[in-house]
Amino acid sequence: MKRFFSLLLILGIVLNGHSQKDSILTKKDRKRDVLIQTTMGDITIRLSDSTPLHRDNFLKLVKVGFYDNVLFHRVMNSFMIQAGDPESKNAKAGLPLGNGGPGYTIPSEFRKTLFHKKGVVAAARQPDNVNPEKASSGSQFYIAQGKVYTDAELDQMEIQRLQGRKIPELYREAYKTTGGIPHLDGNYTVYGEVVKGLEVIDKIAAVEVSKGRDLNRPFVDVKIIKAKLIKRNKKLKSSF
Repeated sequence: MKRFFSLLLILGIVLNGHSQKDSILTKKDRKRDVLIQTTMGDITIRLSDSTPLHRDNFLKLVKVGFYDNVLFHRVMNSFMIQAGDPESKNAKAGLPLGNGGPGYTIPSEFRKTLFHKKGVVAAARQPDNVNPEKASSGSQFYIAQGKVYTDAELDQMEIQRLQGRKIPELYREAYKTTGGIPHLDGNYTVYGEVVKGLEVIDKIAAVEVSKGRDLNRPFVDVKIIKAKLIKRNKKLKSSF
């Protein structure tokens, strides 16, 4: 844990020439939302206080400009859109992406109240065979889109994909109305939620993507122009 926080401090000092002061979070910062301005529209994210390691890490990266000019490098319609690879900045067309990061991981923070309904923000990570503790990437995240399910489809998923594990009724209602990605619950840390701009998620998810060596990378770059902290609009409700 000490290593994690020391790496964050180093990140704040050296990344993009920002000062140590830029990476220090205040109580006020933790009560702000994050505005992600993309080439396809704006997305406003609210982070969960129940996942403090992921919340603080994301806020620090935003404050030092880490996400500015990175791409949504992995886009899968009816599943999710993924960003946060620093190697995607100015990446040549056709180049496979998804292996970059700040050089550290974050311990998982699974919470029963946070699940993969449409619009949640969650941490990408390495697969179980090399990451049995399910530690999160230090910077790569995805926003869930998923699909709307019927009860019958959720019953079938419990048997076939979840090995008999039951989907809680609270989750079921969301998956039958809002939609989402049920089989990812308990495997990837959910730590935020889109409170404005869900239509932008659908718009990005619908772009044409490669089926080649740069699998699922959009043919036309979808870029995060800038990510910044903004004053929280209390009228924008979240489930946190």
